[in-house]
Amino acid sequence: MPRKAPGSETGPAAAEPVRVDKWLWAARFFKTRGLAADAIAAGQVQVNGARAKHAKTIKPGDQIRLRLGPFEHLLTVRALSVHRGPATQAALLYQEDPEAKARRLHLAEQHRLAAHAFTYGEGRPSKKDRRDLLRFKRGE
Repeated sequence: MPRKAPGSETGPAAAEPVRVDKWLWAARFFKTRGLAADAIAAGQVQVNGARAKHAKTIKPGDQIRLRLGPFEHLLTVRALSVHRGPATQAALLYQEDPEAKARRLHLAEQHRLAAHAFTYGEGRPSKKDRRDLLRFKRGE
């Protein structure tokens, strides 16, 4: 049976608290720990209602509010991990608030519909289209 490195435990048995930047990276919210630390420094992460610093430790049961672009995630920490694993394992590290998830999905749908509603034509006008438009504007 392979030995596990210290701090590699996941689940309720992991007694040691984990830094929030490591946990956000392990939970696959950010591609790198540096991006997670940058988001924390920018004030996009709150732990238990207070603005977090990247070295803030978290434990199971903590509430995390995370803003990624226009989307807001309300998470409850279920397990700890300092290692990034597959997405299926990462999804077990947290539980998302159902109301916040519904709001986020609704906002994503609105963004998707707005992108279709405000598209114009098929991109950039051709040289002939531009000349025709200039002639029209000049009254020719």
